Amino acid sequence: MNSGTIEIYRPRDVSNLGQWAIGGLKLKVYGLVADNRKIDKAMVALGQSFVRQDVLPRVADEGDDNGMGFVIIHPGELGVSISAHWWIQGSVLCQHIYRKLYAASEPMDTVKRPVIACVWELALINAEQEAWRKAMMKNEPNPSAYMDARADVAAA
Repeated sequence: MNSGTIEIYRPRDVSNLGQWAIGGLKLKVYGLVADNRKIDKAMVALGQSFVRQDVLPRVADEGDDNGMGFVIIHPGELGVSISAHWWIQGSVLCQHIYRKLYAASEPMDTVKRPVIACVWELALINAEQEAWRKAMMKNEPNPSAYMDARADVAAA
């Protein structure tokens, strides 16, 4: 065990950054911010560009999408992560991640790096799967209820 890589948990602020409608996807957008970090317009634009250029082709390749999901924009301690999540087949969550260390000139290769999410992002992912289950996985699915449901946390 490499004890030098263990972090001390400190809650991070969560914010509602609205919704995006990009290429047939309706996405709830969350901000998740480490101490002394912020989300600026450039970071939001990067997130939208990432969804358009990198995520939409994956959605099309995977197929059978439900047209809804969520994005987490997360300026962390070491870099920024933007994770896009979309639902397929009524119960399966897909994900694609953009990750760039602040000191790096290029983003990390997240295809070869088997990361799912950090502990802070997992709190939001869990809230979203609960919202999906409650709104969509029933006799009469309610897409509006899913899109209106938000993680009920000020910090993760």
